[in-house]
Formats: sequence, structure tokens, C-alpha cells
Amino acid sequence: MRRLQFSSLLVVTLVVLAGCAAPFAEGPPPVGESAGDGQTDGGDAGASDLADPASDRLGWEAGYWHNESIDVDQSDGLSDEELDAFVARSMARVEYIRGLEFESEVPVEVIARSEYRNGSSEVGTPADSEFAAWNNQVWEALFITGEDTNVQQALTDTQGSSVVGFYAPGDDEIKIITENPDEPVLRNSTLVHELVHAIQDQQFDLTDERFRGETQDGDLAIDGLVEGDANYVESEYARRCASGEWECVSTPSQRGGSDGPSPNLGILLTVFQPYSDGPVYVASLVEEGGWDAVNDAFESPPTSTEQVIHVTDEEPVPIDFRDRSTGEWERYLSQGVEGSDTVGEASIFAMFWTQARAGADTINPQGLFETESSYDTYNYAAAPSTGWANDRVFPYHKGSGPTAEYGYVWVTEWDSEEDAREFLEAYRAILRAQGGSQQATNVWVIDEGPYADAFRVTRQGTRVVIVNAPTVDDLDDVRSRG
Repeated sequence: MRRLQFSSLLVVTLVVLAGCAAPFAEGPPPVGESAGDGQTDGGDAGASDLADPASDRLGWEAGYWHNESIDVDQSDGLSDEELDAFVARSMARVEYIRGLEFESEVPVEVIARSEYRNGSSEVGTPADSEFAAWNNQVWEALFITGEDTNVQQALTDTQGSSVVGFYAPGDDEIKIITENPDEPVLRNSTLVHELVHAIQDQQFDLTDERFRGETQDGDLAIDGLVEGDANYVESEYARRCASGEWECVSTPSQRGGSDGPSPNLGILLTVFQPYSDGPVYVASLVEEGGWDAVNDAFESPPTSTEQVIHVTDEEPVPIDFRDRSTGEWERYLSQGVEGSDTVGEASIFAMFWTQARAGADTINPQGLFETESSYDTYNYAAAPSTGWANDRVFPYHKGSGPTAEYGYVWVTEWDSEEDAREFLEAYRAILRAQGGSQQATNVWVIDEGPYADAFRVTRQGTRVVIVNAPTVDDLDDVRSRG
């Protein structure tokens, strides 16, 4: 993740650890870890019945063919020689499935989760920065984090507990996170996932601006392609292992687990969306036009999570915005797009799901597990978030520092008036569940808790506008009626 400040310029593999399984009711498996880690390789280390090619070719890397056996036993951890063989053959297999050639070797380093967590906590956005204040309000608008939460810290905690590996395009290196680096154990899925990111970087340059969205929704959409490609290849790899077509390195059960803070489930569900819907999106491209269609998508990535969730090319409709604040209320014009962010359909779904778990009558939270594709982990489509046409959140502030006051204007546009009404009713259900009471026409007040504020919620045709401020009197100052 990039704009989400999840792990700047990292392409990561997420896993929901055992501690999160109960809150999710069913909990996802490790990304792509559906099969393939139970088959055991045989043969002599480095030996092969297949002759090396005269020059490099698809399906062969560093002396290993994609379909040859290697002698790798992870029961007591991987030796350096075993790790080299495991990585080289995995590279050959990624080439064979993906139809792309690695241009250079990919170093793999194993690090302890404690080291990763400490390192990630040292890099980030200061809690008192302008970006942090702006971004806190974006997530508060989603009712995923309240005024008592620093979003950057919540993102860091989620990352520290849930990332099992990452590829850093700037370093051209994979890092695998394990609980015991002295006896490293690698999941096939994690290694394959990160190798796909490495080959993406070598072929398409993941540092290019086209892979950096301007908004939260734009970033998640791009990640739907990048992570979807990696998860789709994982699934194809696992299928060959499970069928016996390939012998695969067995992964022993691992003791221990994360001792870090529990992740915010609303944030986790949001950032997991590319890993869930992305493989379905990529599978549809492969079905329609083979890997050439996927390669073409890397030249022009999707622009919204709606496109990934529903496998559509529908473009967001433009939203023009005129500032109608008065007094001392100001936007953060140096942040986002003219001071705004677009959260998109995936984040809005996460809002409704998170609040449903807390008791709001928004959606059926069990619908998350009702998927139709074998490539899909979760279902991110629900009535009050489907029909999204665009949105823009404009955070405001009055003053700065410890005495600052905050508010926002959230403009949402929908495909039809019915879609807008469904969103509006589900949003009002959140206000009621949070203890909100209606003070006047379209005006609500939450008196206590992390979302204690005043809200003006109006609909005109296909547009729903939410104005937030500390008090009812402040609402017209943040956005005057007009």
C-alpha cells in the first residue's frame, strides 16, 4: 500500500493471524494458502534429470527447471543451500505460469517479525503532521476510526501483525517475515507471491507513476491488479501442487504467533480488498484475452475499486466542489486532490460491515463470506455501497495544534436515486447505532464516544452530502446552506 501509508513503496503479502480469526467469524486463510504446502519434494539437492538449456528460457532459473525435484526439508529450518534451491525453482515456476522472464536474480532475506515491527514503527507519518490530521478525518468519516485513534498508528499495528512478506521495488529484494529467523520456514504461497511482484517490477517498473494512485480508492484499485496478479499465480501454483502435477516443498506447522497489538478490523478489511477481489479481476482478464490482457492492464491499471469489485470498465463521474465554509474553517489544500480524498466503494463497504458488527442495521455481516468465485476470499458487494459513482471527502480544520477543531464535507455520487437512497438509509442506521439523535430536519448529533459530533445529511437526486462539525452551530460554518 502507498497512499494508505501502510508500507510506502512496498508490495506486501497479508495474512490474518490466528488472533483475528474469531472477530472475522470465519477468518481468511493466509493469502493464497489454499493448497500446495503438503506435497513433499524428493531427489538429490541440486540434481536434475533435465539438462540445462544453452541460454536462459521460460521455466528455468539458476540451474533449476520448473518441474524438477529438489531435496528441501523445512522441518528444522532452511539451510542457505536449501533456500537457494527453493527460491530458484520457485522463480522458474513463476515464469512458467506467468509467461514472463525474470531479468535478474531476486535476493530473499528472512527477518524476525519483531525486527520488522520495530522497523515499520520507526518509519511513518508523525502524529502531529498536517497529513495525519487530514487522514484521521478521512477514516473518521468512514466510521472505522474515531477521534480517539491515530490512523497512522492503527495502520502500523495492522501492518506489524498481518504482513508475512514484502517486495521493495526500490531495493529489488524480497523480505520474508518469520517468528524464528534462525530456523526459517517459508510458505510456498508467500515466496511465490513476492516473486510475482519481483517479476512485475522487472517487466513493468512498479515505481512508475501509473502505479501510484492520487487517492485511497485509486491506490486500492491499482493494488487490485498488482496483488490480484500475484494471488492468481499463487492459486495456479497451489492447484498444480494439490493435483500432484508438481512436487512442492512441505511447510511444517509453526509455533508461536504475533504478540503485537490486534489490528483494526475495519482497516484490515479495507486493505485486504485487493487481495480478495483482485484475483477475480485478473482471472476475468486471463479468460478474455490471456496473459496479454493482463500485461495490457499493467500499462493502464484500473482507476477505482468499483472496477475491480464488479469487473467493469465504468469510470467515476466527475464531482465539482465549491468551498462554502465561513469564519476560520479551512481545507488542507496541500493534501490529496485539492484537499480531498476519494475513499471509494471498497472502503464504504468496509464502513458498513464494520458498523454492522457493532450492531448497526446496515448490511448482513455474514454476506462477507458469500463468494461466487474460487479465486475470491470475501464478498465486498452490498446494496448500500453498490451503485457508487464517485465520492470526495474534504477535511476541514479550525485552528491548529492541540486546540484545533475538525470537520469534513463528504460528497457522494450514485448511479441512480435508488442507490443514493440505499446509501443514505444505511448511513443513518450508523448514526442511530452510535447513539445519534435527530435534532432537526437532516441534522443529527452524537453526544458521546469517539464519533461525538454534529452531522447534516442531505440527498438531492443521485447525490448525498454529509457535513460534519463539532456542534450544530458549526455545521453552517463548515458548509453554508446554498
